[in-house]
Amino acid sequence: MSPAVIGVDLGGTKVAAARLHDAVLSDSVIEPTQLSSNQALIEQLVGLVEQVRQSELDAVGIGVPSVVEFATGRVVSSVNIPLADVPLRHVLGDRIGVPVYVDNDATVAALAEAHDGELRPVARNLVMLTVGTGVGGGIVLDGRIYRGSSGGAGELGQTIIGADLTDSVPPPSRFPQPGSLEQLAAGHALDELGTQLAAAHPESELARRAGPDGRCPGPDVVAAARDGDPVAASAVDLWARRLGIGIANTINTFDPDEVVIGGGGILAAELLLGPATEVARGYVNPGLGARTSIRLARHGVRAGVLGAALLAAHEIEDAGRPQAGPGAQRVDGA
Repeated sequence: MSPAVIGVDLGGTKVAAARLHDAVLSDSVIEPTQLSSNQALIEQLVGLVEQVRQSELDAVGIGVPSVVEFATGRVVSSVNIPLADVPLRHVLGDRIGVPVYVDNDATVAALAEAHDGELRPVARNLVMLTVGTGVGGGIVLDGRIYRGSSGGAGELGQTIIGADLTDSVPPPSRFPQPGSLEQLAAGHALDELGTQLAAAHPESELARRAGPDGRCPGPDVVAAARDGDPVAASAVDLWARRLGIGIANTINTFDPDEVVIGGGGILAAELLLGPATEVARGYVNPGLGARTSIRLARHGVRAGVLGAALLAAHEIEDAGRPQAGPGAQRVDGA
């Protein structure tokens, strides 16, 4: 009998929770993320767990869009949610009454994607890029989650793909840095591209979908592109091609078996995957990437909540077993 666990996927705009037991993941409970304070967000997380909790509960896993010190469950730094320096593992554990395991959201999504539909481990070397409010990354190497020396490995969204270094190197600024993959290819980047092009082409279908303030959110840009609007299509295409540069960097660095695109951005489906793959293949160093597949997350937008639940299940099952060392955990729990 497998442990009964709850997975929580915390993002900058929404938070989801679901129960996993005997390889069956329940429907998710989803709410807009409480961003007013860390206390309000903690109360929301406790409330979501209680909503999906049943009489039997062994552990809770949570993926957060932050750098996490996995051994302690402390959120080291956080850009999009108010949890910086919060010892989240202990705070939630005390409130919920079972062990809580906290990790980066893209890391737990990568853990999910290393498993097939029957939740069997199938990928040895996998890198995941999650495209949502930000751009995150999760890494599985030789069948192990790779967290690095501080627990923050996989911040691939901070890779610089478009900085102007012609005359000088600009001083660093607030994250996401100008020219970073997150700044140029996260969901908000598509919002900006759509809004700019809608203003420049007032006759377009894209412009007709803009709100009273002229803003055109990414989902509306994608919808207009699917309806055949060339202006919207050009926005989605540029956004996808920017992501392709990040994918190429990932392949050049890790030479993985798979690069997986996850997060809310995958709702664009082939409009995202096609141009991103084309650019990535062109920018990969000759001799690399021949065995690398580039695909959308098989578990869809549920990869985050499933991965968080798998994290909790693996940690409970592995309690007391010899560990492989800091920064690594077997995907199969061995």
